[in-house]
Amino acid sequence: MRNNQFARLEPDLATKITELKRIKFLNESLLQLTDATKLWRALVIKAFPQAKTLAVQQVKLAGLAATATEDFLQFTAHATVNSVAFYNVALQLLDFTVDSDFSLADPITFCQKANLPYQNQIDNCQSVISAWYDLLNASNQQGQVLLDRLAGDGYFADWPQPVTQPLFFNGKAQPVFATAKLRYETVYVETELDTDQDGKFDLVKVDLIRPAETDTGLKVPVLFTASPYNQGTNEKNAEQLMHKMDVPLQSKQPVIENLTAAANVTTTTEPISREITSTTTIAQETFTGEFSYRLNDYFLARGFAVVYSAGIGTKDSDGLRTCGSAAETKAAKNVIEWLTGQRAAFVSRNSTQAITAWWCNCAVAMTGKSYLGTLATAVATTGVAGLKTIIAEAAISSWYDYYRDHGLVVAPGGFPGEDADVLALECFSRKQTGGDYLKVKQVAAEQLAAITTGQDRNSGNYNLFWDQRNYLKDMQQIKADVILVHGLNDWNVKLRNVYQTWQKLQNLPIQKKLILHQGQHIYINNLRSLDFTDMMNLWLSHELYGLTNHAEQILPEILVQDNTTPEKWHTTDYWQSDKDQLSFNFIPNKLVTQSVEPTVCSFNDQLPATVFDRYQKDLSSWEHDLLQAGSDMEKHRLIFKSEPLTKAVTLRGVPRVTLKTAVNQNYGLLSLMLVDYGVAHRLQATPSVLAVRGIQLGYNWQEENAVDFKLAAQPSPWKMITKGHLNLQNRQHAWQVDELKPNTYYSLTTELQPMFYHLPVGHQLGLIVYATDFGMTIRGNQNLTYSLALDACHLKLPNS
Repeated sequence: MRNNQFARLEPDLATKITELKRIKFLNESLLQLTDATKLWRALVIKAFPQAKTLAVQQVKLAGLAATATEDFLQFTAHATVNSVAFYNVALQLLDFTVDSDFSLADPITFCQKANLPYQNQIDNCQSVISAWYDLLNASNQQGQVLLDRLAGDGYFADWPQPVTQPLFFNGKAQPVFATAKLRYETVYVETELDTDQDGKFDLVKVDLIRPAETDTGLKVPVLFTASPYNQGTNEKNAEQLMHKMDVPLQSKQPVIENLTAAANVTTTTEPISREITSTTTIAQETFTGEFSYRLNDYFLARGFAVVYSAGIGTKDSDGLRTCGSAAETKAAKNVIEWLTGQRAAFVSRNSTQAITAWWCNCAVAMTGKSYLGTLATAVATTGVAGLKTIIAEAAISSWYDYYRDHGLVVAPGGFPGEDADVLALECFSRKQTGGDYLKVKQVAAEQLAAITTGQDRNSGNYNLFWDQRNYLKDMQQIKADVILVHGLNDWNVKLRNVYQTWQKLQNLPIQKKLILHQGQHIYINNLRSLDFTDMMNLWLSHELYGLTNHAEQILPEILVQDNTTPEKWHTTDYWQSDKDQLSFNFIPNKLVTQSVEPTVCSFNDQLPATVFDRYQKDLSSWEHDLLQAGSDMEKHRLIFKSEPLTKAVTLRGVPRVTLKTAVNQNYGLLSLMLVDYGVAHRLQATPSVLAVRGIQLGYNWQEENAVDFKLAAQPSPWKMITKGHLNLQNRQHAWQVDELKPNTYYSLTTELQPMFYHLPVGHQLGLIVYATDFGMTIRGNQNLTYSLALDACHLKLPNS
């Protein structure tokens, strides 16, 4: 285990004493002690809140080894506390195992190796207090802070009730709120939209969970997750709408797309606001099941409310699904306006009795991954008042970059054939309430058809439809502080999305943080090697409760998980720098740094029918053969490799490839893949479960598995670093189609998806040039021959 804690504060002794008194580990009686061993014993007893009697406490204490020959009771009966005994006990409290994880003769060495806090000398009351404070804030074997673990065991179970204010320790909110008494309520927020064209403003269902303590006057902040999946999905319908991938690429007429919206058609009637006949603070509807996010669950025990809304066009809400449009952004924004007292909500979908968010302190954060994080980003671009921060994980910044790439239809990884219309239909859970669906069946069909037309799978161009779903244009309006989280191996929401957002945020007067992990499309709140939940606690305690804990200075600007060593994280202040670049030229089969002679290399994209069918059914077989010399792909792609590296490099930023290329038809596509060639034990693609339900989110509350990335048992010969695609007719811009003459060479420069990758000594850098990407592009299996004039081809890689 390698412990990485970035949210642990290191206050002075006076502050430590004050905070330990606040959470009742210290009192005046204990502070009067002059015997450090007695003080240590009293503190250790408090680490077993489930032990309610002296007899049980003694059993627990006897179960701790203080030295190689004595347990804790025996040792403290005659000896004086020292650093070896202290950390022997401390490591056991952190769930590490004697003789397996650490040696009783030398626990300090393990603390150093695991990056756990320690003090070399512990021999008086002050040093015991200081070391104990640090121990409570140290991560245990499962990656959970010890105090959180003790809270799960019941340390705060007898905390005075009702709680009148949150409890903070080490800059973070503590779980003193009774999760067994949480209030579950449903309201219906009136939006500024009429997407179903019924002449009335759409209402959206909002499910909220708040601490019972708000009943007596406590006002709390909100974690708001806008999830279109929250009320269910139409998976069968979406599956039937999936688009075919085995269709031919076609030539496009030269055009520059018009990105200017036509004038809005005015209607004779404006939507009608619902009449308010009375106002109440008492909800009339509740709920049970919820598609919850464990990070939100964690904060429910700590004095935060949680709000979920699926938005327009979902079950029990009005309106239609629009997939990425301004309408769904506004619907989510309107929920925040209700939370901050600027918009009406009603106790039921047909009621005229309004209900206020009287329990909210008007401070809101948005959380969530993928579509959920995307909506957090979208709402932030509105600059809505009350949105203090967003934690956007794997979020889309431009829907074009989710479903397209440089003039090509490119599927999100794992979902070939999906498009905006498919996702809109999948999330149209309003369809699941038959009587309600009948009211909008016709207009919903028209809306879906309009999405299909607008997305324009025939061309793959960036057009007005996609321009209206590009949040990058409005990012200068962001006022909320931002945390971005993204997987460096996420091929669902590809890295261009988070990279572009990060670059846009650089000139804004807001706080912004970026975390890049080695996962795919996953949450990381339960990774053992990173105190992510603790970091978010520090951040949200500051952002939503206004606590002066210096979170904005303490949390690193950029955190990056290492791709070669398990449980290792790096801090940096920038993603890409153009000061240092690796530059390569091309000769047959090689990437070189010297000047080259004119040479032409060619490949044909058409495969034998049996091979084509096999690859369509088995993408892993295709990827293996693409990277493997002498395979069935031998004549259907080009591989260029560098010499083995004499020194390690870190590739960070956007790779750029310049090509001079020709194709034998008046249409064509190219795919480019950057590869790490070198036999090595690499991190597995998904985290492994290290402890089932090993993380407790509160007392008698939710639990979470502890996970992290392990090295694969077997070595692999390569790993894809990044890739990119382009339509040769969109060689200048995604919105511009140029003529492509057969067998005519054109020069172009294209960008691959961004990267952050450590390439070890002895490995080779590979660039594969191919056409059909069976995992992402359409698969026409056409007789297309591509040629490269190698003397005019170059690869540039930003590095450090």
